[in-house]
Parts: sequence; structure tokens; C-alpha cells
Amino acid sequence: MSLTGRMLDHIIHEKFMKAEVAKNARVQIELPNGEMYDLTDILLLENTIVGDNETHRLVMRCQKPLWKMGKIIGKL
Repeated sequence: MSLTGRMLDHIIHEKFMKAEVAKNARVQIELPNGEMYDLTDILLLENTIVGDNETHRLVMRCQKPLWKMGKIIGKL
């Protein structure tokens, strides 16, 4: 099952944006191979496929970090 915009909104607001540290945290994406990339853009795009149930998509763009962050020491 893929994540929808509604689910993403719920997760972001209910789990993360209550804490001040989360509001100021760097946003990264972890790839399946363990590499971490910085999130650079979030776009709402319209699909042009005729008859497709999913008429729009949210696309998150990322890039290799400009500077490497330290080792992760825990999950909050």
C-alpha cells in the first residue's frame, strides 16, 4: 500500500509537528540501500494517463547532502 497525501498530513501533524525540535529538524529520505538524501522539493503533479484512478501525485525530490551528518544515535 502506498502513502496518500491525507495519510502524510496526519503523520506529519500528529506525530512530528508538536515538538519544537521536529519543527527545526533537517528533512531527509532514506533509500533502500541505506543512503540518506536531503529533501529539496515537494510537488503536486497531475497525471495525464486517461482512465487512471489516481489523477494527481505528490512527488518529493531529493539530492545528495551538501554536508554529512553525524551517526544516528537513537529514534525518538
